[in-house]
Amino acid sequence: MAAPKKGRSASAQSKPGRSLALILIAIVALTAGMFASGHRTPRLGIDLAGGTSITLKAKADQGSAINKANMDTAVDIMNRRVNGLGVSEAEVQTQGTDHIIVNIPKGTNSKEAQQQVGTTAKLYFRPVLASEPTGAAAKTPAPSTSPSGSGSPSPSGSPSAKEKASSSSTASPTGTASATSQGRAVTDALKADSTPSPSGSPSATSSADSKASPSPSASSSGGTADTTKLQAQYAALDCSKPDQRSKAGQGAKPGEPTVACGENNKVWYKYLLGPAGVDGTEVKKAQAVFDTQGASGWQVQMNFNSSGTKKFADITSELAKNQQPQNEFGIVLDGDVVSSPFVQTAITGGQAEISGSFTQQEAQSLANMLSYGALPLSFKEDTVTTVTAALGGEQLRAGLLAGAIGLALVVLYLVIYYRGLSLVAMASLLVSAILTYVIMSLLGPAIGFALNLPAVCGAIVAIGITADSFIVYFERIRDEIREGRTLRPAVERAWPRARRTILVSDFVSFLAAAVLFIVTVGKVQGFAFTLGLTTVLDVVVVFLFTKPLMTLLARTKFFGGGHKWSGLDPKSLGAPPPLRRTRRPAGPAAGPADPKEA
Repeated sequence: MAAPKKGRSASAQSKPGRSLALILIAIVALTAGMFASGHRTPRLGIDLAGGTSITLKAKADQGSAINKANMDTAVDIMNRRVNGLGVSEAEVQTQGTDHIIVNIPKGTNSKEAQQQVGTTAKLYFRPVLASEPTGAAAKTPAPSTSPSGSGSPSPSGSPSAKEKASSSSTASPTGTASATSQGRAVTDALKADSTPSPSGSPSATSSADSKASPSPSASSSGGTADTTKLQAQYAALDCSKPDQRSKAGQGAKPGEPTVACGENNKVWYKYLLGPAGVDGTEVKKAQAVFDTQGASGWQVQMNFNSSGTKKFADITSELAKNQQPQNEFGIVLDGDVVSSPFVQTAITGGQAEISGSFTQQEAQSLANMLSYGALPLSFKEDTVTTVTAALGGEQLRAGLLAGAIGLALVVLYLVIYYRGLSLVAMASLLVSAILTYVIMSLLGPAIGFALNLPAVCGAIVAIGITADSFIVYFERIRDEIREGRTLRPAVERAWPRARRTILVSDFVSFLAAAVLFIVTVGKVQGFAFTLGLTTVLDVVVVFLFTKPLMTLLARTKFFGGGHKWSGLDPKSLGAPPPLRRTRRPAGPAAGPADPKEA
């Protein structure tokens, strides 16, 4: 038996069922994952499902001007801040010279996203001079606690199970740094915990009746700040009241002490804070990671730049000498204390970990604030409106109707021109549609992908790209039949040439989609993403479904025999009739008449 020719696989020709089984298993697995996740439909964008639209007005700070460069930087930071919650298809764009519009689609955690966008002031690290609960929690006759990280203060003053920070592989129980098993010399540790503080007293030497007054360091570090006025503000501040929270620390400069509010486990705390020690712009990187070597769970790792490293070392070396809460530093964003971890040792390496009882969402939210907290301008929230999806719904119905009409025309053309082969094309289109729908449904909860109107257009355009791949292969097969070959060898000989054409065509489409996705923002990215996804799926379907299916059909009598309704009838394709051999007459009569012709 002759060996297969070079470049052709005998197993690929004889066992097409493996490829069909593989794509069937993939479809079943993805569909099961879709039903298991509970997300059975793609998540819709703001133009289809509605959502929240926020208008922010820029205000010039000292040393910062409202110009195109600063506005573009603010848009970039806000975009990363919102999409740090996931690829949510949120739109952040400028309007005019001093406004930014943020559109957050329904289905995203719009409340959290709105808080992150609205939190537009600069980020500072300030030492905590005093802290205590306010409102109903302040009436509890128990020592107050100082909230830290994601720790939950216990009303009784004793740490709850969630408050206790477990020792990680990078920090000993006493807070001193230790070497890791991976060979790191020292990892500086910041432990976010909620250990009871001595009645929220501002200093270890303060008397019981002066717990609301700032420590001596407040006066000395505050320079010309009016200590008496600050004492009165702190004593009168009730952070459980929204009107007082909004005014807390208003107009405070980075170099002056101030008061602020922070919420922890639905309890509002008031803080007396010293001058800012580190600016948020000096945080080079912050990310949420899970401690796989210890029991700390989710942590937030911070890296500082060179100037931030020195400043952070100075402030932590001073804080480590004090008792709680004066060994804490408040991470203050837009006047709110988002976290107040305590320090047990000076952190001099420019790297720190905030650990505690974080959930994944809490750790990621804090990491986002640390990474993208500093803006070149401050912003005021002008309007917050709810966008209805009525107009988008009408456009979606019109687009789907147009897509359905176009698909019907394509199918009609395939049936008239390709006849039986149209069944292969329609089956391939159906497989591609199932894969596209299931993957889009899974990408919603996975990366926050939202299906908007341009994305729907991308899916409709992909119908033509997918159908074009089938037509290229079918025409190659028909060319082979026109040259006089039967269907089974025609299917195999046509595949290498069709494969090259399909790959080149899909590569160009995918490259265009990738470039469009990179250089654009907002809704256009949805079009590019869908176009790129469907282009990749086209290659998968052609290789794992269309080609193996044609190999199997070539073995049937209907297609392999060239039935006139199969679309592969040699006669209708103009193929030459098969050559028939004739026997030569035997004997001398078969020789040439003229000896010269011999």
